[in-house]
Amino acid sequence: MSNEEEFNDLDITDEMVAEGRTYTGVMPDDMPKWMSKSILGIDLFSLRVGQVACWLTVPVFLSMFYEVVARHFFNAPTMWAYDISRMFAGAMFMLGAGYALSKGIHIRADFMYRDWPIRTQASIDLTLYILFYFPGLIGATWACYNYAYKSWSQMEKGMDTAWMPLLGPIKTVLLIGFVLLLIQGISEVLKCVYAVKNRRWP
Repeated sequence: MSNEEEFNDLDITDEMVAEGRTYTGVMPDDMPKWMSKSILGIDLFSLRVGQVACWLTVPVFLSMFYEVVARHFFNAPTMWAYDISRMFAGAMFMLGAGYALSKGIHIRADFMYRDWPIRTQASIDLTLYILFYFPGLIGATWACYNYAYKSWSQMEKGMDTAWMPLLGPIKTVLLIGFVLLLIQGISEVLKCVYAVKNRRWP
């Protein structure tokens, strides 16, 4: 069997569930205009933020490359490369979380979910968003706001490395990441409302 035939025979059901609801720039004609504009606007916003967040891989790669070269070829390890890499990687993860949600690639029990009717999928999603997602994220956002405010007011520094970087910036990014998730959650709830009513995803 050729590689192409093997690829075609792969079970990609899980991947298809994740890719089933993505930004296309077009909403169904029977969707209210305010709803379609809200969904498209939020999804496009998350897409743009995700595209910008992808560029944070550049300082991560550069700092790691510099550290490896300096350490192994010049016996001159840095104090800052580790902190730069973990902070930028964390920022990329948080800033891209809303974009990942818009693409449907956050972890879910797809082995059960994929076999449910669309209306059931949407009903379960909508219930979980209302009961757990928004209350949890609102609480986390408020906690992150307090952490960031305290960090900036005290000019908090990381004490686990010799470089001791300021922690205010990364704690602020954490707060922004949760806000972005809240914003994208609004779009996902509107999609669920439409799917419950029309038995298909927009």
